[in-house]
Amino acid sequence: MILDLCPSPALYPYYQKVNDTVIVVDVFRASATLCAMLHNGAVAVIPVADIEIARQYKSAGFLVGAERKTRKCDFADFGNSPFDYKREIVEGKEVVFTTTNGTMAIEMGLESKQLFIGSFSNIDALADECLESSERIVVLCAGWNNRINMEDTLFGGAFAERLSERSEVTIGSDAVRIALELWQQAKNDPLEYLIKSDHYQRLIENGVESDVAYCLQQNTVSVVPCYNKEEKKIRAAK
Repeated sequence: MILDLCPSPALYPYYQKVNDTVIVVDVFRASATLCAMLHNGAVAVIPVADIEIARQYKSAGFLVGAERKTRKCDFADFGNSPFDYKREIVEGKEVVFTTTNGTMAIEMGLESKQLFIGSFSNIDALADECLESSERIVVLCAGWNNRINMEDTLFGGAFAERLSERSEVTIGSDAVRIALELWQQAKNDPLEYLIKSDHYQRLIENGVESDVAYCLQQNTVSVVPCYNKEEKKIRAAK
């Protein structure tokens, strides 16, 4: 099995190959939020990169989660916090979802053989899922406005370590080696390691730093969000 890591959506064309399994990761916060939705009973999530399309869904009566620059959009039912999507609200429902970075990365990866959503909250379940059907995996980091960020790269290192514990893994590029080195430095206290990171500071400035600790907790859910090309929806992998 080959594992590679694309540290920014802008670089994805240079990492993309036919028949890849792509793992989209947006640690702060879309990945954990998507996992929370499905864990709490949402039957599907409709990801859209364009905020105007999300508005149209809202006008059509859909539940909509929408965030830009860490803040909930004024027309939306939810923002981009995993705590927004309570079971009593989303269970049995479809949710439309758009965020600053995560849903754009999802859109970029749609031509892959299969696309999963990865977060610290489902890291073990994700590793197990990938072992069943993947020959080459690319962790696609959502970053911030096409810039590289620390937290997504850090997840890539943690995932590489976890996957290597389960199977023989061939490192696809230096990006994975960099991520592994970061993870070795941060693994004992990821939150402390990320305190000075750009996006953590943005979350503090917008009063949503309480989401950070949750997004860094490992294995809080067993669900693996998987994109269905025919439906154009994200559902829990079977």
